[in-house]
Amino acid sequence: MPKNLTQKIIAAHLMDGSMEPGAEIGLKIDQTLTQDATGTMAYLQFEALGLDRVKTELSVSYVDHNTLQMGFRNPDDHRYLRSIAKKYGIIFSPPGTGICHQLHLENFAKPGKTLIGSDSHTPTAGGVGSLAMGAGGLSVALAMAGEPYHIPMPKVLRVHLTGTLQGWASAKDVILHLLGRLTVKGGVGKVLEYTGPGVATLSVPERAVITNMGAELGATTSVFPSDERTREFLVSMGRPEDFTPLAADEDAAYDDTIEVDLSTLEPLAAQPHMPDRVVPVARLAGLKVDQAAIGSCTNSSYADMKSVALLFAGKQVAEHTDTMISPGSKQVIKLLARESLIEPIVDSGARLLEASCGPCIGMGGSPVSQGVSVRTFNRNFEGRSGTQDAQVYLVSPLTAAQCALRGEFSDPATWGEPPAVDPLPKDAPSIRSLFIYPPVDGAAVEIERGPNIVALEQFPTLPDTIETAVQLKVEDNITTDHILPAGAQITALRSNIPAISEYIFNRVDAGFVGRMKARAAQGVAKACGGVIVAGDNYGQGSSREHAALGPRHLGVCAVVAKSFARIHRANLVNFGILPLLLVNKDDYDTLAQDTPLSIPTASIQPGGEVSLQVNGVGLVPVTNDLSAHELAVIRAGGLLNFVRFAKAQTA
Repeated sequence: MPKNLTQKIIAAHLMDGSMEPGAEIGLKIDQTLTQDATGTMAYLQFEALGLDRVKTELSVSYVDHNTLQMGFRNPDDHRYLRSIAKKYGIIFSPPGTGICHQLHLENFAKPGKTLIGSDSHTPTAGGVGSLAMGAGGLSVALAMAGEPYHIPMPKVLRVHLTGTLQGWASAKDVILHLLGRLTVKGGVGKVLEYTGPGVATLSVPERAVITNMGAELGATTSVFPSDERTREFLVSMGRPEDFTPLAADEDAAYDDTIEVDLSTLEPLAAQPHMPDRVVPVARLAGLKVDQAAIGSCTNSSYADMKSVALLFAGKQVAEHTDTMISPGSKQVIKLLARESLIEPIVDSGARLLEASCGPCIGMGGSPVSQGVSVRTFNRNFEGRSGTQDAQVYLVSPLTAAQCALRGEFSDPATWGEPPAVDPLPKDAPSIRSLFIYPPVDGAAVEIERGPNIVALEQFPTLPDTIETAVQLKVEDNITTDHILPAGAQITALRSNIPAISEYIFNRVDAGFVGRMKARAAQGVAKACGGVIVAGDNYGQGSSREHAALGPRHLGVCAVVAKSFARIHRANLVNFGILPLLLVNKDDYDTLAQDTPLSIPTASIQPGGEVSLQVNGVGLVPVTNDLSAHELAVIRAGGLLNFVRFAKAQTA
């Protein structure tokens, strides 16, 4: 039977399960990546498994998030990560080398390989035909141990591209267009697979922009075929041997298809505070811009940086528009220097930042109070920039550069001709010598730990019945930034769960942690100190498992929601938190904070319905979309316990 590209890669890596939509499958993982904000916890979890070496073809530990070395915490984490990499056979990318997804695309991503990373934008590698997925750190740790990565078999949505991008329209406008059509929930349970004659008109860096921000659709991942444009990219990166042609069979079937004519697209912007609030840039003309930030794992490639440098040449940015440029890697910086393109950026008055995530995750670069910030990033959630009342718009580098120069949004019809940029450099300089490669045998390597690195706690197994209460009620589209904010102060605590848990929901309900601690003082937290009630798409955004670990540490044992975002749902399961779905969404209105309830956990079956006994309300039916494996994980108190128990039984 003809297969689409997604099915081909899954079939080649299937370890268990059936390739029926929605059925649980276990995939062999070829490559893993971590970044420092999530990686420290992932490696603490890997250590707990007691193995001598990673079992993947390639694992890379990147440092790109917490590069602000304010105090000892971040440097200590970096030292720990470096020593872990040496001991267990992992490549280490030091701070300042670049952003994990840009670096992985340039140096390691391969067509047809499976990749999971402890960062939600890991699908960037889909630009070269990898099946690349964001995951929680524990899932990555287990993949490094050779365990299968379990997901529901996704549906495959074909995005059929025709035409060619015209004028000032760019790859960023392709994905913004799709977000406007599909919304931040439109990709849940799906892989977006790109096909059609328009694919050949897009370079790999352009494809990577689209696959990167497919995460904002809630998609499992996004993937392009590996074709002549892929070969050109790998040759440019000095990796011709990594090329493998890969495409869907001619008569392959898809679960659905949407058509996009690239020729009809125009510059677009996502308005505050969601990536799917998309409007034409022309409609925003005249809106003053206080800040422009260009970079991030979405838009920091050589081609993006070069186009901005050419636009800035001989000009200066508006005096009231603070402008920041973050190249994606040291390779990009070297290319800009080789082509004398750093000087136009510096002379424009823009600030040239380190090759890191920086302002994208609130690591500096916060806008002024109530400021309009135009960013080439992938998320514009409220407060994510570090300024709670900032108004963040997501745009392409071309649009951001025009905003910086003019100090306001303007109609693209007034911009003239866009700069002509070859998306691929000739003979790109390699920076692979900057990576730290592990010794053949790491047995003698000592792990170096700072005082902020706290060992993992072991969570209890699930009791047969839970008597608890609703401790928090939240709306639709709660993001992991709502649950656990980013930024320099909080992110530095990610290797210390007790410390970081103090900030859980602190920008949503400052009393939540206090209520959970009061429950703990009553001796009920370990069994279940409380339940969270939520609307649709609970947990969208970052893959940070700390948004599940923190609540679990505080005593949360279940979340009752209308629907869940994919990665966060998986993280809840990984740490023994029940993700329960309201059968009747109207029951959301009847569940109030502080309401006592009882959960008959012993009666829960995979996909089955039970009723919560809710004080003052009566019976509230809930269901689940758990597999038998996932329910067993939750009953064991989380995935780490489950694996430990399994290994003990086979020892």
